[in-house]
Amino acid sequence: MNDETVKEEKQQRKERMRFVSAEQVAQLAGVSRSAVSRTFTPGASVAPATREKVLKAADELGYHVNDLARGVLANQSRLVGIVATRPEVGFRAHLAAALAKALIQRGSIPILINTGQTEDEMLAAQKMLIGHRAEATIILSGSPPESFFELAHRNGQPLVVIGRSEPGADHVRAGNSEASRKAATAFFDSGRRRLAVAGSHSGTPSIRERETAFTAAAEALGASVSIGRGPDSDYESGMTAARALFAGGERPDAVFCANDQIAFGLMDFVRTELGLRIPQDVAVIGFDDVPEAAWLSYRLTTFRQDPQIMALRAVEMVERRLENPNLPPAYERVIPDFVIRQSFTP
Repeated sequence: MNDETVKEEKQQRKERMRFVSAEQVAQLAGVSRSAVSRTFTPGASVAPATREKVLKAADELGYHVNDLARGVLANQSRLVGIVATRPEVGFRAHLAAALAKALIQRGSIPILINTGQTEDEMLAAQKMLIGHRAEATIILSGSPPESFFELAHRNGQPLVVIGRSEPGADHVRAGNSEASRKAATAFFDSGRRRLAVAGSHSGTPSIRERETAFTAAAEALGASVSIGRGPDSDYESGMTAARALFAGGERPDAVFCANDQIAFGLMDFVRTELGLRIPQDVAVIGFDDVPEAAWLSYRLTTFRQDPQIMALRAVEMVERRLENPNLPPAYERVIPDFVIRQSFTP
């Protein structure tokens, strides 16, 4: 294929991708370009007959207003960034979906950025959103550096952080400590004394809070607590944590898992590799209540984080901050419900 053929094909692709312009609508309707603009601008003055001709021509051509261009002209778009690490995994997937739905209902355009947790990766995501004049950013995971917040404040971009507390940002958190203490008490009241936590070396604020609160509550009651961690907060890490917890002579008789994905891995390891029964030999409690927790193969007792509630709270914070940028940071704590299934019955 020669250079001329390549150029011709590129030109053909550009022509096929060309959107209908306001100028084309004006020509078909027999009106001025400004008349088309006024027709699609809420509150603008335009004669009824002119409006009818413009709308008819627009419908015939398949014309839609260029909202992105309008946002650039106004120095703000309706884009709202959702920044997450591995957004396809576990509870984050359901939260991202709920956020997208809530933002669309609000009239915003969600844009999901799958980023890493390093400072450079987080800043690159933020610069992309600011470059596209996103009106706000919602952060689902990772620990943004201080420069992330400074750049947002300089550009007047609201930030909402879910799952952690950050100075200078609005944030939504689950009641991690309350749920973790409840798990420890429920195990102890049921006669379990060799307790354990299956956590993660990822060290996210939520994971750390759950591990710490459960351990403190269990030890205060007089139970022993062992801790096993995997490298991340996923299924394979649950298998890794189980290997560490059940390698010794005195095995745990109850395990609190920092999330459901870890619980699934731990449960499969305990049953298939060790031949132990759940809950007779080992009771298990998870955290999140993702849909798989109700599957017959797990029937996991867990704490439910409602992604719809958390998403609505985050979107409300975006609206609040856009209406009044000078308000003090808002803080919402959503207490999870205790969902009892077969992996442990208090």
